[in-house]
Amino acid sequence: MERETESVDQAVGVDQGQRRFRMVPVRFLLPNMITLLALCSGVTAIRFAFEGRYELAVASVMLAVVLDAVDGRLARFLKGTSRFGAELDSLADFVNFGVAPAILLYVWSLNSLRTLGWVICLVLAICCALRLARFNVALDDPNKPAWANRFFTGAPAPAGAGLALLPFYLGFLGIIDEGHGWALLIGPYIVCVALLMVSRVPTFSGKHMGRIRGDMVLPVLGLAVLAVVMLISYPWEFLSIVSVIYLALIPVSIRSYRKLSAGVAHHKASEPPAAS
Repeated sequence: MERETESVDQAVGVDQGQRRFRMVPVRFLLPNMITLLALCSGVTAIRFAFEGRYELAVASVMLAVVLDAVDGRLARFLKGTSRFGAELDSLADFVNFGVAPAILLYVWSLNSLRTLGWVICLVLAICCALRLARFNVALDDPNKPAWANRFFTGAPAPAGAGLALLPFYLGFLGIIDEGHGWALLIGPYIVCVALLMVSRVPTFSGKHMGRIRGDMVLPVLGLAVLAVVMLISYPWEFLSIVSVIYLALIPVSIRSYRKLSAGVAHHKASEPPAAS
């Protein structure tokens, strides 16, 4: 096989040294560098958890969420998407949003349930991996209608991690005491979040948002700036509110998905049959 490959390269005039040292555009490197920074942030969160610095641990996971949102958009903006980048992003997401939150929760709270607590953490990590695998497969589905791009199937991995860390936000605000005392309530909640990630529940997606009207540019920019200011000034209050709003929007997304699906089905049923 190697001899055949070499003969093909010689036939097309490709030098072995040129193939090895060919130039790679910077636009392909920048998104992958951000993905690696996100991975470093997620792994560092695990270190902070073992050191008992839980606020820094949660902040590191949130930084990974922000970097995960940036790398994909930057790759599409620079036209630097690649198969390598997609695979690297999925592996980083599994660590950042599956492994890291599971370990944080176990160290902070669920270890008081001993083996049961560890099983719950495994469920969270496994469901995150399954959700990412299903998402990657769905990208290659040619039969997926265009309107379905407005929705995710189940909660995406970053949103799942954010929801799973909700007990931390409440703990930092003093609403709940030490995590170990609330493990019997936190455990079932984490299982529900894990199942939400692998469920067929449609949730709103912001990745395919189109252009906004000209008169809405300033209000949208104002809301974006306000959100950043609130996140910096009142991080745990802001993240708690966002988590609650996200959960409250799930019934709305289900109703919207069913309405669009029913409208498409009705349109197809009303079309005249094609002439044979």
